[in-house]
Amino acid sequence: MKRREFITKGGLVTAGIITTSSTLGALSKRFSSNNIVNIGIIGTGSRGSGLISVLNKIEGINVSAICDILPFQLEKGISRTKNKVNTYKDYKKLLENKDVDAVLIATPFSSHSTIAIDALDAGKHVYCEKTMAKGFTEIDNLVEKVAYSKLIFQTGHQYHSSKLYSHVVNLIKKGEIGQISSFECQWNRNGDWRRPVPNPSLERAINWRMYREYSGGLVAELCSHQIDFVYWVLGENPKKIMGTGGVDFWKDGRETFDNIHLIFEYPSGVKAKFTCLTNNSLGDYQIKVHGSKGTILLDYNNAWIYHEKGFKKEITDVDGVSGATANAYLQGKGYPIEISHLDPTKQALVDFRDSIIENKEPISNVYTGADTARSVQLSLDAMYNQNIQYWKK
Repeated sequence: MKRREFITKGGLVTAGIITTSSTLGALSKRFSSNNIVNIGIIGTGSRGSGLISVLNKIEGINVSAICDILPFQLEKGISRTKNKVNTYKDYKKLLENKDVDAVLIATPFSSHSTIAIDALDAGKHVYCEKTMAKGFTEIDNLVEKVAYSKLIFQTGHQYHSSKLYSHVVNLIKKGEIGQISSFECQWNRNGDWRRPVPNPSLERAINWRMYREYSGGLVAELCSHQIDFVYWVLGENPKKIMGTGGVDFWKDGRETFDNIHLIFEYPSGVKAKFTCLTNNSLGDYQIKVHGSKGTILLDYNNAWIYHEKGFKKEITDVDGVSGATANAYLQGKGYPIEISHLDPTKQALVDFRDSIIENKEPISNVYTGADTARSVQLSLDAMYNQNIQYWKK
């Protein structure tokens, strides 16, 4: 849904209020001929600091400010920057910096909506790490804010920017593997998912992913990427969500589950399974898309196609598919889908830069991000309440 569609269909405001909205009236930043986007990083923990290293390699982006409430994480962020940067402990002070064009939010999940809304109010373009927002009210508030803004908002589901994933989605929609029946998605790891804590008083600040107050656990941090992919392929949200999980291995005081198992049912009849483990890493990250004519298998940066018996094509007939090597991971021969592409995280940040400079809506925007965030919240409700959750229109 585009901004104008949201405003019109939602019936939220009158024309008079629309025209007087200070947010709607905010003009996109104008850039000089060198088109340099000055970006501030809010949250310089493991993800935020890691993204600084990626941003340093992208032409047209300059990390000019960083912020974190923890001094040692702020120092980590400083060590990753190429040039001298402005540093802040309070993100609102960073937002007051007129030289900052955009912000990247890599803070705990529960703070995304508040910080993003404040950033938009300050006239900053926003790249908000996944999952976009925690809780239905926070999701709706952020969608409404962006709907009335002329600023760019991108949700950090980086695979949505991947040229390989885009090509695979196009193949599926063209009918290359026939009618889709199901998805099998997993993201398995073997580790406790903890960060070292220099002082016990910082446990919740550092290991916020373990606590329900701040985190959606494995669903929000991992599964959300694959939930976003299924929505991208099908163009529909689940009508029914079932799930279970528990703290069954890492009995260390955490509140979010160390294993999750979800089943989504979509209006078209397609089913999707999502699994995350933290004590067995077999298969790591993968998505299997099952169709009547074949299966596509995806990992982080690669994809293969497996044709069902009777539907195998000459390899030269399949755009971007090479018969040079075969993957015997599944029964039968899987042929790699070869498309030139950047690392998905780098591509997502390149897309953010381009969206700002060209004033265009990102492919992973507030609306796709909101639908995935709603699915994440329903998944958590299904597991924690031990019941079936239904999509609320």
